[in-house]
Amino acid sequence: MSSVVVWSSQFLYIDKMLSRGFLSSVKAFGDRPALEVAGSSYSYTQLFRKSASLAATLSHFSKGDGPLLTAVFAYRSGTAFAGVLASLLRGHGYVPLNRTFPVERTRGMLERSGCRAMVVDTESAKQLDKVLEGLEQPMLVVLPELADTAEFSTRWPQHRFVGTNELLSHEGWINSEAAPDASAYVLFTSGSTGTPKGVMVSNRNVAHYVDFVTKRYSMTHEDRFSQTFDMTFDLSAADMFVAWQCGACLCCLSEKTLLNPARFINESGVTIWFSVPSTGVFMKRFGSLKPGAYPQLRVSLFCGEALPIEIARAWADAAPRSIVENIYGPTELTIACTYYRWDAAKTPEESEHGVVPIGVPFPGMKVLITDESLKEVPPGETGELLMTGPQLSLGYLNDPEKTAATFIKPPGHDVVYYRTGDRVRRPIEGKPITYLGRMDNQTKILGHRVELGEVESVVREESGVDGVVALGWPRTPGGAGGVEVFIETDTALKPQLKESVDRRLPVYMAPRKYRTLPKFPLNANGKYDRPALLKILEQTP
Repeated sequence: MSSVVVWSSQFLYIDKMLSRGFLSSVKAFGDRPALEVAGSSYSYTQLFRKSASLAATLSHFSKGDGPLLTAVFAYRSGTAFAGVLASLLRGHGYVPLNRTFPVERTRGMLERSGCRAMVVDTESAKQLDKVLEGLEQPMLVVLPELADTAEFSTRWPQHRFVGTNELLSHEGWINSEAAPDASAYVLFTSGSTGTPKGVMVSNRNVAHYVDFVTKRYSMTHEDRFSQTFDMTFDLSAADMFVAWQCGACLCCLSEKTLLNPARFINESGVTIWFSVPSTGVFMKRFGSLKPGAYPQLRVSLFCGEALPIEIARAWADAAPRSIVENIYGPTELTIACTYYRWDAAKTPEESEHGVVPIGVPFPGMKVLITDESLKEVPPGETGELLMTGPQLSLGYLNDPEKTAATFIKPPGHDVVYYRTGDRVRRPIEGKPITYLGRMDNQTKILGHRVELGEVESVVREESGVDGVVALGWPRTPGGAGGVEVFIETDTALKPQLKESVDRRLPVYMAPRKYRTLPKFPLNANGKYDRPALLKILEQTP
């Protein structure tokens, strides 16, 4: 039964369980397409049966211990999406794992999540032996695309493997719902200590986002949504759950198509586009944003990094019937929590540093822009953006210390706010919030949030040198094009340093270049002078 949630004197009618939105669409639009991925199409009925079969199988073979979380080790496949839905249908949250990440990172996420079961597709199964290596907790591993699991069972007798032949029918599924405030998913983001943080996002958090977005853009079962994001990127949740809430079709791009999705947009008949601005940058560079190129698009959303004015303008020309909106939000505030609509006449005047404003908060979300003492700055001044409201996530998994450090009650306030670490300008009345950059040592690379401290931690461990500074370079309107590292040493670096670091970090975080200095420049406080190191990069041909 749907619930009524009151925020800021506005009524939003929210069904707080994500699985219910999908199940309603199965009932109303059973024969319509729900998913197109890897050359296959699934109707709502077909996707339900695949997901319910997995959910029944997971429940049947599980021992019932551990947290209410199921890992999904699959990538841009039917099993990946069915695994997400199966987790929700069995009353669990899902923990996405990505085979394009280093195996050590994947194993670490699996261990920290505490998952006792995971769903694995065929391509990801090629890494399964390495992922399971050293894993002490017995796991239930469901491989729905593999008929014979005997080899895995022989090599790993402590784990239980279930293949195609042992899958239960969808008729064996028993609906089991978690509480609205239980985790819908746990996503691991870059951590400054070298350990990724598991952000717990509840069903209620996501439902608020889905409800607002569905209504704002009048989305219906006739729409076709792009899916450009990997499941380890929280923006993927927006496409999945908004599309399935309204009975629309989710169209997942292949990894190859992502490099230049122009043809895909038109051939797939996409009407709702959502990507990081970097995708628009690439498409503009390839000449794919010609005026009128995408006449069928009606909504175009960008998030994940700053949106350059020239990209918004070019996209609006290429999709003349589409609205273009910049939406903003860290994982901890659930997908996105502010919005701003592009207007060729007024946006350039309202922008700063050549990037589109982040706008105004979603209904129910409250904004606080503070100085270093967490006191609100006057209108027109700059400060750190803090936010709270129904999309405020549950904090970090098994890490109360980090949760307490960033989920705080500012002086004079009796509710918890999340410290985004983003520097913004507090708007004067009637103007939007403008984004000015990071307060800390964090950057965005290809839309992914990267804690440079995590890169430094890995390089320190692999090099054996304490003096390490990682910088986002070259700088871009959205963050940086990559990472470069300075190491404080007067001796030669280990020949295998790059290889050993690359094994531990995703491609977008792996340093492109390493530079050595016998002594780092220091600032007045005796700290490494990062601006001075940046100046070295600026002056290097």
